[in-house]
Amino acid sequence: MFHNLIIYRIAPGWESDVQTVGDALAKAPFIECGATQEKSLGWVPPRGEAHGAMLESIGGQWIARFMTEGKTIPASVLARKVKEKADRIEKETGRKPGRKESRELKDEAKLDLLPMAFTKQSTMWVWIDPSARLLVLDTGSQARADEVVTLLVESLPGLSVSLINTQTSPQAAMSHWLKEQEPPAGFTVDRECELKSATEEKAVVRYARHPLDIEEVQAHIDAGKLPTKLALTWDDRVSFLLTEGLQVMKLAFLDTVFEGTKTDDSGFDADVAIATGELVKLIPGLIEALGGEAETAQALQTQAVATAKVNPTGSRDVLA
Repeated sequence: MFHNLIIYRIAPGWESDVQTVGDALAKAPFIECGATQEKSLGWVPPRGEAHGAMLESIGGQWIARFMTEGKTIPASVLARKVKEKADRIEKETGRKPGRKESRELKDEAKLDLLPMAFTKQSTMWVWIDPSARLLVLDTGSQARADEVVTLLVESLPGLSVSLINTQTSPQAAMSHWLKEQEPPAGFTVDRECELKSATEEKAVVRYARHPLDIEEVQAHIDAGKLPTKLALTWDDRVSFLLTEGLQVMKLAFLDTVFEGTKTDDSGFDADVAIATGELVKLIPGLIEALGGEAETAQALQTQAVATAKVNPTGSRDVLA
């Protein structure tokens, strides 16, 4: 079900229920692009059933599905259309279009071509763990994640989220694990990584299906190259690629996860239960491996406000 993870912490104070959140998502349903519409986005029923609920709760885990549709016009096709329009104006008036008029011609050409453009749809699983205050998006694109977060914050009053921030940066931790060959407890280093130089050359070294416990890797780190991606396995159950931005990519559940399950244990509910059942343990384990969660700016601000309300005698002011 999940292939990539971008993980957010939901700020304290926001509380809701499945019905309320589901009703809010239903107010922003996905509708296919119109003839001259370049992009459309919204929510679809996660079970794939027509007119189904926009939010499902499986074992206390909330699952939604976000869909986008976009129309793409090849740059060469658009340029040719703009040139045709510009040539026509030059032929009829004897002058070439200026810069502002050329921009207008480009917009006009795009509107002409959009009704004939092919559409491409993509979906994203959205998981809310209300008890752990986690929002997890199944994407490797921060831009797409920002779209979903923006829509959620607009739809759900009081909701505030921030990207998980750890005491130790993933890059510093990965560098230590590779150099010292000491992965954190419960994790093993696999056979894929990417190292990038911090110099202007931005030299990149990639290893795929290659042992990483070799002097060559350590020499690259000693020379100043820093890990930007590292393949890991957690508890012999989940393999993934950790990035310097604390994104989880290429997520895969290993055979041990499915041991003991019946052949008929398939379908939406089982997929959600299995995936979230593993991830609710993996995510805290990964945060702990990175030194624990750092206080966010929002938490520090809340603490500062609370401190300011304490008078010099140590008692709190009573605010009307």
